[in-house]
Amino acid sequence: MTEPRERLLAVRTEIAKVVMGQEEVVSALLAALLLGGHVILEGVPGVAKTLTVKALARALDLEFRRVQFTPDLMPSDVTGNLVYESGTQQFRFRPGPVFANLLLADELNRTPPKTQAALLEAMEERQVSVEGRAEALPDPFVVIATENPIEFEGTYPLPEAELDRFLFKIAVGYPHRDAERAVLRMHDQGLDPHDLAALGVEPVAGAADIEAGAREVADVRFTDELLDYVLALAQETRTSPALALGVSPRGAAMLVRASKASAWLAGRAFVTPDDVKASMRPAWRHRLVLRPEVELEGASADSVLASVADRVPVPG
Repeated sequence: MTEPRERLLAVRTEIAKVVMGQEEVVSALLAALLLGGHVILEGVPGVAKTLTVKALARALDLEFRRVQFTPDLMPSDVTGNLVYESGTQQFRFRPGPVFANLLLADELNRTPPKTQAALLEAMEERQVSVEGRAEALPDPFVVIATENPIEFEGTYPLPEAELDRFLFKIAVGYPHRDAERAVLRMHDQGLDPHDLAALGVEPVAGAADIEAGAREVADVRFTDELLDYVLALAQETRTSPALALGVSPRGAAMLVRASKASAWLAGRAFVTPDDVKASMRPAWRHRLVLRPEVELEGASADSVLASVADRVPVPG
């Protein structure tokens, strides 16, 4: 086991001190950091989405900022603006909360498209342009957006072009019974889950480990047979009668990268078909558009992807 991987896996242990039963979510977030990809966390209120990201930032010793996206939020409230200083008689750039390693965009779909678009340049180019001047964002830089899958009143659905900028859409469900019981006991003992220092969550890795891990992920072997497997899966989504829009070439490429990160976190220097299948739902569920009649029948992106995986032969 390499030292960067040992330290990044220790991050999962630290987060588990305050967030129980969400191991798959934490692993997906670590994979996103290794790949420099952005994430949507979809889950009902109260399943520790914000707490997970805060604990992740502390365990990795990364700068964390949170923005509550509301209908009246302006683009400059996110990116920053120019401030006139009378003493120097010059304009100075005042950075917004986007200048952080981990930006939690809470309820991103509650802000109008103009403000949503303010994140696009930051997510794609790792910079912010103000009055024609580009300001570089810190490295690493990852946006983690949250969405409530139940409440849609007063929301602005993210356009396909913006959704395609996200590496993963992770479904955050309820913890299993034993994990939820541990959470209840924590509250019974009067512990504040947001006081991460008091609960013993300590920095155990850092940006250098993410950078070193990313280099090792790039070297993970992906065979020609598996490339053909990913292509077949992507083409199956494009011809599926259940879908109005299948996976783009960018989406297929993201699945390749996600599978390599999954294999590396599992301690392997090569990708297996199981890595591809495990990474397919978080990497692709937000890139599909279901036909309206299929949605009315109760189908979901996950169920369609399961059918696609069943139809495509797995390489030996």
